Amino acid sequence: MADIKKILCAIDFSDYSPLVAEYASMLAKCSGAKVLCLYVAPSLSQYVGFHVPPSSIENFVGEIVAGAEDTMSAFVKENFKDPAVEGKVVTGYPAEEVLAISEAEGCDLIVMGTHGRKGIDRILFGSVAEKVVKSSRCPVLTIRPE
Repeated sequence: MADIKKILCAIDFSDYSPLVAEYASMLAKCSGAKVLCLYVAPSLSQYVGFHVPPSSIENFVGEIVAGAEDTMSAFVKENFKDPAVEGKVVTGYPAEEVLAISEAEGCDLIVMGTHGRKGIDRILFGSVAEKVVKSSRCPVLTIRPE
């Protein structure tokens, strides 16, 4: 039987993020695992070449991260009963950051939602969950929106 000691719960603060947290919380309770709740704020560094001063972009990203950290704190308090749950906000590309942090933190399981994009949206934006599932070294539990 697999030994689950640390679960990465990747959320996007959408309406169904509490459902993703519920699954992570239940699995942590059953296995005695710790939970790392992660939100990846978008990196806007690709816009530096569009005549926008880098300092403006850095300030804007800083404000996004500060707001996301406040939102994460409230989200963890509201959706996890265990005070040992850690909330973390990083910037970057979601799939890459989820995979990197999962590795760095030694996570045994990733729990994340899917958006169920179809058609042109899926072609243009791809699927973060799909990329994580294909590249993760640990199991990934995906939760579809209801």
